[in-house]
Amino acid sequence: MTETEPTMTVTARITGRVQGVFFRAWTKEQAEARGLSGWVRNEPDGSVAALISGPENKVREMVETLSEGSPPSAVDRVETASADLPDRPGFHVLK
Repeated sequence: MTETEPTMTVTARITGRVQGVFFRAWTKEQAEARGLSGWVRNEPDGSVAALISGPENKVREMVETLSEGSPPSAVDRVETASADLPDRPGFHVLK
């Protein structure tokens, strides 16, 4: 990574069969493997929300990976929007 590599932060809303299938733990593993910061959590409506921050190419790669989903999940859609940087470093699973 170079010092001038652009960074980006997005929120993602993932819908489909994404709760109760270890999607959050899988998301954390995928994000950490890419050196990304942020968090992931279940939402009351059955979706999963995530904040993803890091090098632009890695964030885009992560969003693409979220679209494919973990082996037991079935992702219908991933919606993203620009966001502010996370409050703390690392990637966290929120309750």
